[in-house]
Amino acid sequence: MARQGAAKPAKGSRPPKGSRPGKAKRGRRGGAFGRLVRAVLAAAIIVLFVGPVITVAIYRFVPPPLTVLMIERLFEGHGLDRRWVPLRQISPNLVRALIAAEDARFCEHHGFDVSAIQKAMAANDAGKKLRGGSTISQQTAKNVFLWPHRDWVRKGLEAWFTVLIEVGWGKERIMEVYLNTIEWGPGVYGAEAAAQANFHIHARDLTAAQADRLAAIVPKPLAWKAARPGPYVQRRSGRIERNAGVVRRQGLTDCVL
Repeated sequence: MARQGAAKPAKGSRPPKGSRPGKAKRGRRGGAFGRLVRAVLAAAIIVLFVGPVITVAIYRFVPPPLTVLMIERLFEGHGLDRRWVPLRQISPNLVRALIAAEDARFCEHHGFDVSAIQKAMAANDAGKKLRGGSTISQQTAKNVFLWPHRDWVRKGLEAWFTVLIEVGWGKERIMEVYLNTIEWGPGVYGAEAAAQANFHIHARDLTAAQADRLAAIVPKPLAWKAARPGPYVQRRSGRIERNAGVVRRQGLTDCVL
């Protein structure tokens, strides 16, 4: 009598389609890869979109904490002197001087001054001294949220944060944060600390001449001195004084003052 048992598959036949173990493993690997991609995309959305939006919303009402630059300077041994004051406690002279020196169209643009960028690119292409086209809004975005060293990643993020603060903060808040985060000397940040360190007065009491000198040293705050200006800073202060007069006469600070 023949032994009964499971019938052996005929020679050359294949197991049913859904029972092949290799395909099941590949399916599991494919599913795991898909989940990984979705997780990475979700993390990128949070980091690049949700996180910045929430942070900008918070800083609309709360003074931003230490910046990357402040932390770097601390490690370099420069110390930290920062005294946050509201915009109404900062002299209008300083607002006018900074707009005259850094961004004359601050009240007109929406974060980016296309004409200034084009002029900067033309000057750089011509081999002249490198110049920037960053607006006060862009400088604020960089100072508060990003790192000071230039690279394409930072420039891209700077543009995104600039859009967010222009939409979420408005000009007055941008100027207020800018005035409270500018580096104005070794370990000196913001208008109040700068006024105290250089002239031993409050930011609200700055004269036009003192404000012009503070605005003059913004590009190189570790090398130039507002309290004891050299010949170049004196000439630069004179130009800012003349431009600040134009700013005042033409109402170019109306969005802030």
